[in-house]
Amino acid sequence: MAFRELNSKMVEATVQPGQRLYSQRGAMLAYRGEVSFTPNVQGGQGGLMSMIGRRVANEATPLMTVEGSGTVLFGHGGHHVQVIELAGDTLYVEADRLLAFDGALQQGTMFMGSQGGVMGMVRGQVSGQGLFTTTLKGHGSVAVMAHGGVFEVPITPQRPVHVDPQAYVAHHGEVRNKLSTALGWRDMVGRGSGEAFQLELSGSGSVYVQASEEKL
Repeated sequence: MAFRELNSKMVEATVQPGQRLYSQRGAMLAYRGEVSFTPNVQGGQGGLMSMIGRRVANEATPLMTVEGSGTVLFGHGGHHVQVIELAGDTLYVEADRLLAFDGALQQGTMFMGSQGGVMGMVRGQVSGQGLFTTTLKGHGSVAVMAHGGVFEVPITPQRPVHVDPQAYVAHHGEVRNKLSTALGWRDMVGRGSGEAFQLELSGSGSVYVQASEEKL
């Protein structure tokens, strides 16, 4: 299930019989062919515990199941769209950033505290992302949304990356993240909330950063 970027704010997906994809409700702009759209009351493939986790945190994002045969155009709110191809690894992304994704990907929910303990929880609150994040794993395509465009920054063991929490969109690969405190002159670096905190990502992978500090 491939997505094709038509421009910076629209993607086209080809839907084939026997396959499915999920999209954020209200993201369908137009379609051709025999395509059906069904509300997904379980939030994708995350199962009951995933759904409960998001409901408790009030972070559920309603999805549509898309099936049939044809092509569908997706876009939402005039946000910029970035297509990310997964080749067996895991993408960590906030649910409200998801425009559409391949139904073959395994969807789950990760508690923010599981990476960095209590500081992981603090990260969720500081960045405004909440206490849970969505995971998508396997081989397939994901279309994510952002303000002002998205830039992919490589992460290597020798070169960790520090990101303004408000500019963070998603990351994938074998990456660890933790919240670090900016001191001295670094308090004035960046543009979000005085930059008292930064996200430090280390390991091997990539982080996607938006050119804005606005939430969706």
